[in-house]
Amino acid sequence: MDFDQTMRQHDLHLTAGAAAVASSDRVVSSATVHDYWQLMKPRVMSLAIFTALVGIVAAPGTLHPVLALTAILCIAVGAGASGALNMWYDADIDAKMGRTRTRPVPRGRVAPGEALGFGVVLSAFSVLILGLMVSWPAAALLAFTIFFYAVVYTMWLKRLTPQNIVIGGAAGAFPPMIGWAAVTGTVSVESIVLFLIIFFWTPPHFWALALYKSEEFARAGIPMLPVVAGEETTRRQIWFYSWVMALTGLLPAGVGLGGPLYLLVSVVTGAAFLLLAWRVLRDTDLESARKLFAFSILYLLLLFAVLLAEPAVGIAAFAPLHGGWV
Repeated sequence: MDFDQTMRQHDLHLTAGAAAVASSDRVVSSATVHDYWQLMKPRVMSLAIFTALVGIVAAPGTLHPVLALTAILCIAVGAGASGALNMWYDADIDAKMGRTRTRPVPRGRVAPGEALGFGVVLSAFSVLILGLMVSWPAAALLAFTIFFYAVVYTMWLKRLTPQNIVIGGAAGAFPPMIGWAAVTGTVSVESIVLFLIIFFWTPPHFWALALYKSEEFARAGIPMLPVVAGEETTRRQIWFYSWVMALTGLLPAGVGLGGPLYLLVSVVTGAAFLLLAWRVLRDTDLESARKLFAFSILYLLLLFAVLLAEPAVGIAAFAPLHGGWV
């Protein structure tokens, strides 16, 4: 499929989406609270909450508990707003894939116009409250995150390039940076390191899923790497990004965020990740990809959990490399 043809299909999708929104005004919704909760992608939202909490706890300085809770709630609502906007726009391709066809919009539980309105209202609410009550720099980052996920990734990258996950992964990497900015009002090297861990984690994590779901992505017309470049190229890219991710995972111990426990966990889990990625590269069966996908979730949770646990149990972080070790 050439670029011009792809753009024509993209324009047709925009037209169809606009028509669907217009017609949805005449649809009586049968949605329940559960349907709207699912519209917010609660699993993705929970990861945003967790990593944002790490950013708040790891940041220098203090934030009043009420303001910290407000920041977490706003980041959660903003993540949910992104999910709702994504489901509104992607309803056509969601209906073609087994893992997404039961989402509220393709099932007809939530009308497209309602999903769009829900996402827009939540976006405005979360950004405004975060700015007024906590920090305008954090609110600006949250607004950019919502825009990046809903527009740059969902409406542009996802349907046009096999690098959609590489670039689009930035959207899921911003929450710890937003949490950090909620406390400090700034972006620093430390918060960028937290961002990079998630950013480089996203390609091997999602491409492992894409390997054993490639037929579904092909049926939906999404140019995921296995569909466009084949399994062999995808396996090599997983291997490459796994190395970048594992090395990036060591950085918190070098910038004053992590201590000896973090360093130990990052080395052990990084080595385990690389072993599973090597099996994906070497084997042709899809079971290795399933195992890597499952472990990748545990890997990220463990790294960020240790960053929370060390200060809670009194384990001091290493001093930044430029200042020596403590």
